[in-house]
Amino acid sequence: MKITLGIADDQQLFLKSLGTLINTFPQFDVIVDALNGEELINRIQALGNYPEILLVDVNMPILDGPATARAIFEKFPTIRVVALSMKDDDATIIEMIKAGCCAYLLKDIHPDELEKALLEIYNKGYYNADACNLNYRRLIIHSEKKETTELSGREIEFLRLACSDLTYKQIASQMHLAERTIDGYRESLFDKLNVQSRVGMALEAVRQNLVQLN
Repeated sequence: MKITLGIADDQQLFLKSLGTLINTFPQFDVIVDALNGEELINRIQALGNYPEILLVDVNMPILDGPATARAIFEKFPTIRVVALSMKDDDATIIEMIKAGCCAYLLKDIHPDELEKALLEIYNKGYYNADACNLNYRRLIIHSEKKETTELSGREIEFLRLACSDLTYKQIASQMHLAERTIDGYRESLFDKLNVQSRVGMALEAVRQNLVQLN
């Protein structure tokens, strides 16, 4: 049995091209596509078997990416929703993660990496590209010390704020701390969660239930 997918994107050419590409992957089969979120939801409801993974564009008319992800999460909680976009800014990525997405993929992703990401999403329930791009400094740190995932109360507070659209400067102000202290919390959490970006940190926070989706 192949892993079934659905795609929503408002660019017809990209939508069809991506579907054709994914159908060349031996383990995958695109069974539904749509030009916006509302159309996608209607088509899923009409299917006898729901797709296991959905690729959802962030910017779409009628029902955009975040609204679509939230609706899918509510109506079809077993479906894994993946954000798809040309934008890679932290605010957009975190918004999609908080809406219920288990991964965020850029549209210029290499086909081999896309196939790898889809397999990881199916097998693990999430995809965090940071795990594949750790720099040597972090690898050395982890090899020289015992890793711990225990977080302090202040680290949890910082993590919750970091999963919002606040800047690090605004987080420092809200926590009544110096920006240098905030930098220390960030570095500590990057190490403990085994990530190297704010996006990766947010993904891990959601995956490990350290931060609750609103």
